[in-house]
Amino acid sequence: MFIGHFALGFAAKRAVPQVSLAVLFGAAQLADLIWPVLVAAGIEQVRIDPGNTASTPLDFVSYPYSHSLVMLAVWGALLGWICARATPGRRVFGIVFALVLSHWVLDVVTHRPDMPLFFGGPKLGLGLWNYPAIEKAIEAGMYAAGVWVYLGATSARDAAGRWGLLALAAFLFVGFLASSAPPPSVTALWATAFGLGLLILVWAHWADQHRSHA
Repeated sequence: MFIGHFALGFAAKRAVPQVSLAVLFGAAQLADLIWPVLVAAGIEQVRIDPGNTASTPLDFVSYPYSHSLVMLAVWGALLGWICARATPGRRVFGIVFALVLSHWVLDVVTHRPDMPLFFGGPKLGLGLWNYPAIEKAIEAGMYAAGVWVYLGATSARDAAGRWGLLALAAFLFVGFLASSAPPPSVTALWATAFGLGLLILVWAHWADQHRSHA
């Protein structure tokens, strides 16, 4: 799952318009923002394994701190509390918390059984990645719906708000369609994941600042 996570971030803007799109993206993608840091530190492990599924060349050996249901509940509660303190609103905590947990739910649908419930606990996964045509169609549909909701909930204040947002949406979609060739090394994998994650958050914050609540 890739743009499906961003789809929920886009759509959540209607429920909490006072929260930056970057924060909503960060919540939906928190697991994947924490993960490269922990891989770089040697706390979590991933192996390059072409053919692991039909859609990804990666074997997620161990990632209980970033991707287990229990830890995402902890991270979600912490991020939700921070966001609710920084941006008051009745729905802020609940939406941010739900976005963080949604990452686990969507990944369970797509991953093979490697998504942990808790550290050392059972792992789940329905393996939709082994049916790439179906998986891509579902994600593309989710993404189109999420972007549509966001565009209906906001309006561009200037050219940056219009074209910056559309460029971001296109960038994410092209990245989704790009082939998942095996990375040259685990180091290249986590460095790229971390760098792209930060780029997308900065881009989302900038584009969102140039849009108004509809």
